[in-house]
Amino acid sequence: MVVSLRPLAPEFCRPARAERVLVTGASGLLGREVVFALLRAGYSVRAFQRGDSGIAEILPAHLANHFDQVQGSLTDQLAVRRAVTDVQGVIHLAAKVSVVGDWEDYRQVNIEGTRTLLDAARAVGIGKFLHTSSPSVAHTGASIVGEGNPPASPRHARGNYARSKAESEMLALSYDADNFWVGVLRPHIVWGPGDTQLVERVLERAAAGRLPLLNRGTAMIDTLYIDNGADAFVRGYQRLETIRGVPLVVTNGQPRPVGEIISGMCSACGVKPPAYSLPASVAYGLGLALEKVWARCAPGQIPPLTSFLAEQLSTAHWFDQRTTRELLGWSPAVSLDEGYERLGDFYGRRFAATTN
Repeated sequence: MVVSLRPLAPEFCRPARAERVLVTGASGLLGREVVFALLRAGYSVRAFQRGDSGIAEILPAHLANHFDQVQGSLTDQLAVRRAVTDVQGVIHLAAKVSVVGDWEDYRQVNIEGTRTLLDAARAVGIGKFLHTSSPSVAHTGASIVGEGNPPASPRHARGNYARSKAESEMLALSYDADNFWVGVLRPHIVWGPGDTQLVERVLERAAAGRLPLLNRGTAMIDTLYIDNGADAFVRGYQRLETIRGVPLVVTNGQPRPVGEIISGMCSACGVKPPAYSLPASVAYGLGLALEKVWARCAPGQIPPLTSFLAEQLSTAHWFDQRTTRELLGWSPAVSLDEGYERLGDFYGRRFAATTN
């Protein structure tokens, strides 16, 4: 389901720029909202993803001529070449993001696919490239407490996804040049209405009584509300000359205990928050065991708990946002509390009904 909760009415979007921006991964939550945010800001947009993004069907008529899409894979050089033709900049969000899978799959999409896109963009004379990374590229398993933008470390990254994103970030930055600006944003735990990866899983499992807290949910974490994330990417694209070469973690800048964040999401939608807790060490061991069972019995499927998820839910990771905000000239407009309210407006009692 493609939705955007912010209006796309004519008074909000008057395309005045001749500049067309390619957005990869436009079918995802963040990619979709980046497309809408760019259109609001007056850009023309081309989306590139494997299937139909569904965006064209919901655009107002006055924006129809300012959006098009190319379907294909990052691993297909011909499709990538079609995508970069006649655009002036790239915002690269597409990636393999699952927490399970073979290394070769991550390498082909996240590293080699990024290389293909960078080469194609540079070959046709595109001068601006904004790459999407992840704070996990610098996470070594220990708590991250108030750090700024620590360097990516493929050797220490936890899991295939983080390792591949660390390598792709370093690859992207190696292309930065005076005639090819490359910037990197690391959005952290993006969430909002329509989020099937985090919000809806939290609500479904909490409603079914299958969502424990780890270590009582005391680990402090940062998150990023979807509208703030989309706006940050537009600002990042606009300020590439300023941010190029410097990876920036992007969050709401409101670290909270993970239990409080989950409770806020649940309470907003009429779902009883988790009431029991597991020691992190127990959850981590259980995650490892479930990964082995799923790999044997349900390859490619994500277990209900993984060692990576257990680590993330029990380890502090929040970030100093001063450099990010200064370089982007941006600050989040939607607070966590307002984000919870918007979840309630969007979902109503849909998930609460599953408990009846």
